[in-house]
Amino acid sequence: MLLPPGPSNVSAPVSYAQSGSEGVQGIVRPRLRRARSREASVELLLVCSAGGHLLQLRLLEDVWRSRSRVWVTHRRDDALSLLAQEEVVYAYGPTTRSVVNLLRNLGLAWRLIGRLRPAVVLTTGAGIAVPFAWIGHVRGAKVVYIESLTRIAEPSLSCRFIRPVAARTYVQWPELAERIENARYLGSVLGGPV
Repeated sequence: MLLPPGPSNVSAPVSYAQSGSEGVQGIVRPRLRRARSREASVELLLVCSAGGHLLQLRLLEDVWRSRSRVWVTHRRDDALSLLAQEEVVYAYGPTTRSVVNLLRNLGLAWRLIGRLRPAVVLTTGAGIAVPFAWIGHVRGAKVVYIESLTRIAEPSLSCRFIRPVAARTYVQWPELAERIENARYLGSVLGGPV
């Protein structure tokens, strides 16, 4: 796996949204502070859309549980529940066909990644992941993309946008591994081969 070795200091549960200011349409806008060090302050930035993408990344808990981490997702009921004990930054949404929210998330990604200096951006997609993957790559983080379990024969649009900057791309179906150059198939998030 492309994660840095060594002990981790898992942060106490904090929601950046609690300390932020109210944004447009009730979206909580995080206040970010500049990093004081060039070293990574977190090992992992876990980025995913709410819903199935979030559930799939949660199912990979063995990968990220012992590492320092911050989550980026949409402020939805499932995210509030599944990430209640995690450090979370809520991104702007919806991301589908919204150039305005893409630009907002690019800015958020630039500020957040600059402050946190994650060693790895780990993502299951979808649209929310694209700006974080590219900004993470530009700012020196390794990007690891895990294609959705629902993609069997063709890569998703998110995969096509993120793969050029991904250090590793994992798929959950052997058929898809044959279609994506350098993709790795190790099984599914549900456990073992599908």
